[in-house]
Amino acid sequence: MAQSGYIYGNTARQGYELPERREREYERARKQIKEQKRVQNALSMDAPYVIVLTLALVLVLGMCIAYLKVQADITARIKNIEAQEKILEQYIADNDALESRINAGIDLDEIYTIATEELGMVYANKDQVLTYDKTPTEYVRQNDNIAE
Repeated sequence: MAQSGYIYGNTARQGYELPERREREYERARKQIKEQKRVQNALSMDAPYVIVLTLALVLVLGMCIAYLKVQADITARIKNIEAQEKILEQYIADNDALESRINAGIDLDEIYTIATEELGMVYANKDQVLTYDKTPTEYVRQNDNIAE
């Protein structure tokens, strides 16, 4: 019988593999083992890789904590500004109410009557009013008392 991969006849005999085929399977198995070792080595983590990975993780975690702290600080400042604006609005409302009460208490007719009748005041004539033209680079200084 020649070394072909076939067995002729009606009884099953012990089969045998051709040496080339066996060699190819051994070579394929060796390649698979080498590939598995390569993948295992690629997936394994050595000490420097773990240290660098840990440092990167700590850095990212620190940045996240700093970001959250800044965001909380901004939120607190915004709330503080809103509270200060409410206080300012209250002061403005109180000031407007006080000004209205003061203006309501002033009687301009009574002031005019007292000034003209009791104090003898009169409106100034046109010849008593002195006007000064002031240029932007000059100023007027009063050295003497105007009233005579």
